[in-house]
Amino acid sequence: MRVFVTGATGFIGAAVVQELIGAGHHVIGLARSDAAAKVLAAAGAEAHRGALEDADSLRRGAAGADGVVHTAFIHDFSNIAAAGEIDRLAIEALGAALAVSERPFVVTSAIGLLAAGRVGTEVDAPDSNSGGAHRIASEGAALSLASRGVRVSVVRLPLSVHGEGDHAFIPALIRFAREKGVSAYLGEGRNRWPAVHRLDAAHLFRLALEKGPAGAKFHGVADEGVPTRDIADAIGRRLSVPVVSKSLNQAADHFSWLGRFFALDVPASSTRTQEELGWRPRQPGLLSDIERGHYFEA
Repeated sequence: MRVFVTGATGFIGAAVVQELIGAGHHVIGLARSDAAAKVLAAAGAEAHRGALEDADSLRRGAAGADGVVHTAFIHDFSNIAAAGEIDRLAIEALGAALAVSERPFVVTSAIGLLAAGRVGTEVDAPDSNSGGAHRIASEGAALSLASRGVRVSVVRLPLSVHGEGDHAFIPALIRFAREKGVSAYLGEGRNRWPAVHRLDAAHLFRLALEKGPAGAKFHGVADEGVPTRDIADAIGRRLSVPVVSKSLNQAADHFSWLGRFFALDVPASSTRTQEELGWRPRQPGLLSDIERGHYFEA
């Protein structure tokens, strides 16, 4: 299958590219620059020049493919509403090129758009008051394509997609712990973060592409909910710094932009996903991955 992948040089997308190539698919990756095109070529993929904000380039890429995996997202935490709108428009452009073809289209969504405080499942609808509300419109736009002859499915990813090369939430927590001299959690640290290793996530994307039915929602979750106190403890042990509690009022001062995310309590299950696709997470869990130590290299 010729598969067009957005975000193909990103942390998750690069793993998806390798997973697809390893399974015998031909990958065409969206490349914003010459440097990105060279990275794709080195990985054994074909480059398609364009950008997430360029609807024409997205339509051309999708039109020439047998299927599409959309992993790209602009992680601009200073304006996440605008990032969400760019994502929605990109999904609409990709979907327009796939309409009435029954070709597969796998779209990245987020566990964070579910209601907090309980274990979310694949059948749960998004919550407009959730921390991931900026991605609700994108998920809706994707799922609406099922009625237009697209075999679309969404993969909801957890707050932590971890593994070597991660530069998102866990490395940020480590950086704050180094800068402040303490590894902190909020309140009692009982709020829970779901997590998955990037290689397990990549495998799920491939299974969704190959077998996912139209309109399906999948959860890329290995750890259903790791208490944030346990995350802080693991970081504190590795850095040999005290582990302390911070109040919600202190979150922004200590964690900066990450405070609003570290306060979330969004555990989630992947039981239905595992049953439907035969997906089984096999990589180290979040705490084991932290203990392995590669996040702490200078």
